[in-house]
Amino acid sequence: MDINELIAIVKKKLTDQINIDNIKIEDKSFLHKNHAGNTEGKYHLKIILNSSELKTLSRIESNKKIYKILEKELKEDIHSIQILIS
Repeated sequence: MDINELIAIVKKKLTDQINIDNIKIEDKSFLHKNHAGNTEGKYHLKIILNSSELKTLSRIESNKKIYKILEKELKEDIHSIQILIS
């Protein structure tokens, strides 16, 4: 899977299951290029989103919700994920 396809899937899954006002997803894979455990075809994503729904949850609860939604992608295509909620 290429990065553009992955970003589209992640964006659709999140917006389908969470009330999101605005979302931006950036490829930050270059940050992990020489890290141990970094595998070819696995990406580092930075997700920046505005969501009144997630703001009502604790940081741990909101991250758990996002991780649950992206469970398949985290196992198969994502090496690392950074989540910023406002």
